[in-house]
Amino acid sequence: MVALHRSALCPTDMDTVFVRDLSVRGTHGVEEHERHTEQEFLIDIDAEFDSAPSAKSDQLKDTVDYMEFVAIATKIIESNSFFLIEKLAEYIAQDILLDPRIGRVTVTVKKPAVLESGVPGISITRTRS
Repeated sequence: MVALHRSALCPTDMDTVFVRDLSVRGTHGVEEHERHTEQEFLIDIDAEFDSAPSAKSDQLKDTVDYMEFVAIATKIIESNSFFLIEKLAEYIAQDILLDPRIGRVTVTVKKPAVLESGVPGISITRTRS
């Protein structure tokens, strides 16, 4: 077993917990049909935090749980109807930043059914103030 010493790390070291390609259906978009017919949204979330406490304890309570991200994104996508995916991404990012352990979050929202060839989307990054 390797002994890790926190003092060897920079106090600003940040780690990233992430979710990729979370598929959630919702009614977001500028076009009228997008606001009445559900479409698939693919969500990527990257949240920066210090994982040293959880690496030491091996306890879920000491880490940032990516299942919380899934719950946040799913609730926001399924219970709202925004014109722009920028607003959708902003709401997800702001809710994730409510966890004081998270210093920075990047949320990517993709709309895979919009284009015949390619996938449009938005990525936003928000940092704790």
